[in-house]
Amino acid sequence: MSKAIRIHEHGGPDVLVYEDAPVEQPKAGEALVRHTAIGLNYLDTYYRTGLYPAPNGLPLVPGNEAAGVVEALGDGVNGLQVGDRVAYVGPLGAYAEQRVIPADRLVKLPETISDEQGAAMMLQGMTVEYLLRRTFAVKAGDTVLYHAAAGGVGLIFGQWAKHLGATVIGTAGSPEKVELAKAHGYDHVIDYTKEDFVARVQEITGGKKCDAVYDSVGKDTYEGSLDCLKPRGLFVTFGQSSGPIPPFNLGVLSQKGSLFLTRPTLFAYIAKRDELEASAAALFDVVANGIVKININQRYRLEDAAQAHRDLEARKTTGTTILLP
Repeated sequence: MSKAIRIHEHGGPDVLVYEDAPVEQPKAGEALVRHTAIGLNYLDTYYRTGLYPAPNGLPLVPGNEAAGVVEALGDGVNGLQVGDRVAYVGPLGAYAEQRVIPADRLVKLPETISDEQGAAMMLQGMTVEYLLRRTFAVKAGDTVLYHAAAGGVGLIFGQWAKHLGATVIGTAGSPEKVELAKAHGYDHVIDYTKEDFVARVQEITGGKKCDAVYDSVGKDTYEGSLDCLKPRGLFVTFGQSSGPIPPFNLGVLSQKGSLFLTRPTLFAYIAKRDELEASAAALFDVVANGIVKININQRYRLEDAAQAHRDLEARKTTGTTILLP
């Protein structure tokens, strides 16, 4: 018997229940992984509240990423051995001491990457990889805007985008978060509680605006985000921490300069095994070479997942947060 966090009904953090969970043996193509660290992401709150439907209904074990050790393998698994250190972004079920997972979703952790780093960075780091390298291929001379710059994805984004040679503008919600973002690659950080970020972007860019805007906030920022784009710029909406973007007339994109809009997800960008391996390899490379530093600023015990969710939703966290079994 193992322990896991389960959701039996949708709601606030109190619906996260720490309880016994049976441990299955892996079937063909699967692996049993004993977790050593588990990643916490805002995405987890969407499944908790029911904003995103649980693929297999309730009860649900949340969580999409973790690191650990392979304990057993089902038939037909190649490239892995019992005892291998691995990490993943995969099917829901990470908030557990142990879990069975499709083996093709696992990647081996190199010696240069710790288990805690692996758990903390897979979803967030590979999100940054596809945003910067594939959704919009950022290059030297580009100007980009990223909302929530002091969050886990934001701190990775700032470092990586700066390495690519972009001018990186961020928004954050307090003086402390502004300074944190500035220390992680951002050339300019706007405190949105004190300044109009649209006006500041105009000022910073001399009226030229941005080549791309990356927005995971949603309802509160999308209109301003569109106003920060130069003609034929790209609006990347990849989250909705303030609520979903309401329906709007797509003619607005024409009026604001033939703008492009996309709503990407990580899982669409790593659906194929070769894409997963390439994305993970790119992430491991920038971390191992010191280009991107992974900041684990909060650690909670797995049984304290409810408090971790409260702090995350109250914007009390910065950088990356992990749960420890």
